[in-house]
Amino acid sequence: MSESHLPIRATIREDVRAAMDRDPAATSRWVVLFTSAGLHAIWLHRIAHRWWQDPLRRWPARVLAYLSRAVTGVEIHPAAHIGRRFFIDHGMGVVIGETSVIGDDVMLYHGVTLGGTSGKRIKRHPTLGDNVMVGAGAKILGDVHVGNNVRVGANSVVVKDVPTGAVATGVPAVARYPQLGNGSVPVEEAMYADPALLI
Repeated sequence: MSESHLPIRATIREDVRAAMDRDPAATSRWVVLFTSAGLHAIWLHRIAHRWWQDPLRRWPARVLAYLSRAVTGVEIHPAAHIGRRFFIDHGMGVVIGETSVIGDDVMLYHGVTLGGTSGKRIKRHPTLGDNVMVGAGAKILGDVHVGNNVRVGANSVVVKDVPTGAVATGVPAVARYPQLGNGSVPVEEAMYADPALLI
């Protein structure tokens, strides 16, 4: 996981490119640039996170995070560590807690919560590896680790670690390694049995 320390313009270009790559409805860079609430939320978070590093600027960081939530519908604590090319599709209702750590090339859909399960001042929010996709409405709760290249199904609730390369679905989520389209199980049949396998 590498937190972005690129110049602002380079970061914006990288994020817009990531949004264009991941969102089939994104047909114009200008439309994405000016109308993507998910991108606006991460850009405002990056400013707030830099301010958060200076104890004297933590209040302004919290105020900026509050204003960002009001405008975008996405709540990200300024202390959360977020990697490069992060994208939130649709945005509304996403919550990312204070001690969350998010890797590179991660995508969240609307309604996702990276929440805490402890009232103590400890690492109490999830860590997501690189190239993770979290489906709409999913909750990842507590100091759990989600490995690289993981998919979390829509509306799943993750309360245990998920190993690299797995798909986690259900309440509570169970990690598995589906072999879709390999001839043993038709894709349509697998989707009918567990629609969250294809997020």
